[in-house]
Amino acid sequence: MPSFDAIIIGGGTNGLACAARLQTSGRKVLVLESGSAPGGGALGAEFAPGYRAPGLAHLVTMLDARVEMGMGLSRHGLTWAATDLPSTALSATGDHLVLEGAAGERLSGAVSAEERQSWAALRTELMAFADVLAPFKALTPPRLARGVGNDVWQLGKLGLRTRMMGKHRFREFLRMLLINVHDVLNDELTDPRLKGLLAHDAVLGTWLGPRSPNSLIHLLNRFAGQVAGKRASLAVPAGGMGAVAAAMAASVTASGVTIRTGAAVAGLIVEGDRAVGVTLATGEALRAATIISAISPKATFLSLLGPRHLDTGFVNRIRHMKSRGGAAKLHLALKGRPDFRGADLRSRLVIAPDEQAVELAFNAVKYGEAPDRPVMEILLPSAFEGGHAPDGHHVLSAIVQFAPCRDAVGTDAIRKRYRNQTLAVLEEYAPGITGLIVGEELLLPADIEARYGMVGGNWHHGELSVEQMFFLRPVPGIAQYQGPVPGLWLAGAGCHPGGGISGAAGWNAAERIVREVRS
Repeated sequence: MPSFDAIIIGGGTNGLACAARLQTSGRKVLVLESGSAPGGGALGAEFAPGYRAPGLAHLVTMLDARVEMGMGLSRHGLTWAATDLPSTALSATGDHLVLEGAAGERLSGAVSAEERQSWAALRTELMAFADVLAPFKALTPPRLARGVGNDVWQLGKLGLRTRMMGKHRFREFLRMLLINVHDVLNDELTDPRLKGLLAHDAVLGTWLGPRSPNSLIHLLNRFAGQVAGKRASLAVPAGGMGAVAAAMAASVTASGVTIRTGAAVAGLIVEGDRAVGVTLATGEALRAATIISAISPKATFLSLLGPRHLDTGFVNRIRHMKSRGGAAKLHLALKGRPDFRGADLRSRLVIAPDEQAVELAFNAVKYGEAPDRPVMEILLPSAFEGGHAPDGHHVLSAIVQFAPCRDAVGTDAIRKRYRNQTLAVLEEYAPGITGLIVGEELLLPADIEARYGMVGGNWHHGELSVEQMFFLRPVPGIAQYQGPVPGLWLAGAGCHPGGGISGAAGWNAAERIVREVRS
């Protein structure tokens, strides 16, 4: 039996990024993936004969530069079908608004000169604040205590950079971190299309509405992302989202990492209060000095490790960790080209008529109901390249918000109503689209949990909210990637800085392990 220095549970993008960094430190690494291929939520699949959909994500919004360069992803096959993708705020009348360039550098469409000026000023401020937050993504969150190994030099540099903004800007930065996006948009802008798109983007993938406290920080987090060397950009990988995972898998394999697929982990082996290995569902036991979990913290501690190895207070904190999924994924196989009233299909299409529409969609799911008019982000991968659908046909991928969370979906009636309401909204913005449907797939949060193992159907392995970010993520006491049991580490999206096809959490965890654990 081969011996390994480190075993990583979960072959998603964070697990692969962690494996790559550990392998370069001279360790022998094994990645265990329960699925048939590594990649997790980035993997696409055929959902109807001849039609292939992306996985959960259909765009790259924040691929960590250390991961992209350190793993040499371009050398291992990653190319782009489109970069710097525009966003189109769809109008039911065809009066669309297009944000071009990174974070809407330019506005196209019927927009007043005053609105353009107001947006330019607000965008400049938001991008400046996002620039302050961006370096924190690559930082191990500090522990609020003395003598605990914090990177004081790095923290000091970032603190000084923040303080050098000046008194007024610094106070405004702190205010913006805590405010809701609804108030900011209504203070500065008037165009409902622009406000709707920005409100949608601020709460995409969260359990928050635009009026929820602290919702603006998520828009800043989005603007702090980087793709292909450009801040706040959007990109479509050639070959679909699975191409990112494929390039990462090829990279780690070339470096000597062993990947085992179809290897579901049933539990952790603990000896002398230390994690020393894993047991597979087949009964096979594998051992290593370092065990790293890149799956959900809840699943790691409550299922694989078990409460008997943890103190009561910690178990309660993990159980109370919020992990509600509020987004659904819709895939449509279309026998023709849909017409969104003349909108460019080679853009990101957003249906969010105004900020109030986003809030109303959230209001419904708070009470376990399906919204009458969900909002959504739409991409047609087949508009960018072939291979996703038969010639002349198309695949539509939509992230639909908000969806009833796992516990609220108890009958097929809710699922049917949600599907019908979503298609009704699509028909309004793209007349005739329902007549083009020859196949479909709808994944509600319960389906996402069942397919991908994401507790609650939450794409981030735990909600991204202020009380679950940075040194509070996933819970206080283990925010530095090290578990409460010696030998066990965390490297998934449930850790700082969260999810997305980024690899940042996995890379951060590996950096910490390299510093703290002798090979």
